[in-house]
Amino acid sequence: MDRGISRNRQIGFSGIVALALMGSVATASAQQAPPSPQGPPETLSAPPGALATEPAAPEAPPPGSQGPPARLSFADGNVSFWRPGAQDWAPALVNTPIASGDQLYAGPGANLEMQIAPRAFLRAGAETQLAVDSQEPDYMQLRVTQGHLSLDLRSLPAAHTVEVDTPNAAFTVEHSGYYRVEVKDDSTTFISRRGGRASVTPAGGQDAEIAPSEEVVVSGSDAPQVASYVAPELDAWDHWNYERTDDQIDAVSSRYVSEGVYGADDLDQNGSWRVVPSYGSVWIPSAVPAGWAPYTTGRWMMDPFYGWTWVDAAPWGWAPFHYGRWVHLPGYWAWAPGPVVARPFYAPALVAFFAGGSSGVSLSFGLGTPSVGWVALGWGEPVVPWWGPRGFVGHPRWFGWGGPRVVINQTVVVKNINVYQNVRVENALVTVRGDRFGHGLVEPLHAANPGAHLGPVFGPLPVKANPVSLVGGPDRGVRPPQALLDRRVVATREPEVREPVEVRSARQPGVRTPTVGAPQPQIVPAPRQATSNAEAALRRPPFGQQAGPERALPPPVPRFDDVRQREAAVGSDAGRAVRQPGVSAPQGPAPNGFQPATPGRGNAQQPPPLPSARPTRQALETPPARDAGRLDTQAARQPRAPVASLPNARATGAPRNVRELPGEPANRVYRGPSQPPAQLAPARTGGPSRTEPASHHGKTEPPARPAN
Repeated sequence: MDRGISRNRQIGFSGIVALALMGSVATASAQQAPPSPQGPPETLSAPPGALATEPAAPEAPPPGSQGPPARLSFADGNVSFWRPGAQDWAPALVNTPIASGDQLYAGPGANLEMQIAPRAFLRAGAETQLAVDSQEPDYMQLRVTQGHLSLDLRSLPAAHTVEVDTPNAAFTVEHSGYYRVEVKDDSTTFISRRGGRASVTPAGGQDAEIAPSEEVVVSGSDAPQVASYVAPELDAWDHWNYERTDDQIDAVSSRYVSEGVYGADDLDQNGSWRVVPSYGSVWIPSAVPAGWAPYTTGRWMMDPFYGWTWVDAAPWGWAPFHYGRWVHLPGYWAWAPGPVVARPFYAPALVAFFAGGSSGVSLSFGLGTPSVGWVALGWGEPVVPWWGPRGFVGHPRWFGWGGPRVVINQTVVVKNINVYQNVRVENALVTVRGDRFGHGLVEPLHAANPGAHLGPVFGPLPVKANPVSLVGGPDRGVRPPQALLDRRVVATREPEVREPVEVRSARQPGVRTPTVGAPQPQIVPAPRQATSNAEAALRRPPFGQQAGPERALPPPVPRFDDVRQREAAVGSDAGRAVRQPGVSAPQGPAPNGFQPATPGRGNAQQPPPLPSARPTRQALETPPARDAGRLDTQAARQPRAPVASLPNARATGAPRNVRELPGEPANRVYRGPSQPPAQLAPARTGGPSRTEPASHHGKTEPPARPAN
């Protein structure tokens, strides 16, 4: 739990005017905890009547908190998204929080990735129809009616269950491991690897145990037959899953954020960590244009559980917009995660909302179409929830924040929005027409004196949800074939589908809820828990009769000298593509020329030779058929142009990476006692900055003194 967090006095609509900085927090941190803010003058200036507060216990978690939702962390190609209540399928947006009832479809040649836990990922290949039927704190129910997906569960929380429902059987996973599911017209295959164990319950049949390194085939639906085989050799799809997860869970940025925060690896690729006196370790994004500000390049989407949720357009736009705070340093915006806390809490956005009309501050919104504005919360400022149950909405909260607290009373904020630190920064306050809120990519309005017409919102936002806001905009996505949506699956429980109440109330009388034609599943009993290994062995499915040739023996485990010599031949950094200063990492289509295809049966492919430089993680490999021809390992890669700006940036001109970054590099490597000290920053001892990993995306180079 958070330690030493200061207590805020109870704040109500008739409370006393107060703005105060609390003392520093002695929270455990992976680096030196930041000292009490001594920086920007506005963070220390309190209005007349500011009151001190006393230390107290940390805040309780948000009511109904169920941990962070799953997120769509990657999409390549035509990936579509549908949410209950939406009128049609829309293009899937990276950084979208996934809720119960959501569906995804990867079109031909496309694939996607969902992060479902801090060290657990789901990846689906081309022409895969996937639905999240239920998402609870300890249970996730997936529905797959066609295609293939992998569950790379490097760790699974205790008592957590992942269920995969298919037309032939329901598969239950309760252990970490690597699992692969392939659904065809008349059969489903399930492969377990890396010590993974699972259970299979076919339609109308008895459940059975799936052992590690096993492939189970379920054929037929009326009277399904279950047979087991040895797991085949790894193919290109498996190799790509292994490598991508390896990189994601080994992020350098993990040392600065609390355990359980998703998206740390995205920060490695797209910015620099610095240490500044006022805030400790902060992250500064690169490849953003001059005049950029947080929460300006993205859109608001209606989430069934969290209400209005920000979906940022940046590839790194998850952690900095759902955790921590944004601070403005001379010439730069920086994300400050604050001291590490024992349990971070996800928020749909960390902004202060404002609204008003042309006649001045108005909180009733009874006339006309008011404007809606927002600004990123600054260091220590509380979030005023617009989501959640009664008694939680409208009351300032610091849940998940481990740093000092700024207490802002609602009475003073109503009269003066400049109490919020970031309001005073150019372009930081974003305003849109109320009737355009939630209708797609933000198109901000500019106001000469926004403080004269806007007042803060304490409670639900004065805007209405609509079917468009459920999927992030009016654009149409690729709709999966209706036959896939109509396929019935086998499940151990009924799915949970939640349509936002705001959408139900806004629908015109007589208009029915749009559906995608998903029939009710065939319910089967949950698998029995084996009381011993002997009992589990008795419940194993029989060996299959449609066996091919015997699987080849694996190669011998290499000696250390073998690995060392191989790496010396391909480079000094374990085969990684090391970026040189001023040289962008190559980007382009899928490496090795993999052609999109559904994995089939037959003899497994041997993996291609290891290249001299690892392909970039951004380049997604679609799986070849197991009986396909030789992989083309010499396919040309077309470099992408550097990303100089984000969609709908509020200012134009050259990228802002023209001045020296503030503070000192944070990612120092140990230089060893025999090496001379680095001369990058005399104030700190240590070795040179860590070399940046190969980049996901083309981008402009960071300014002087990189952290990585």
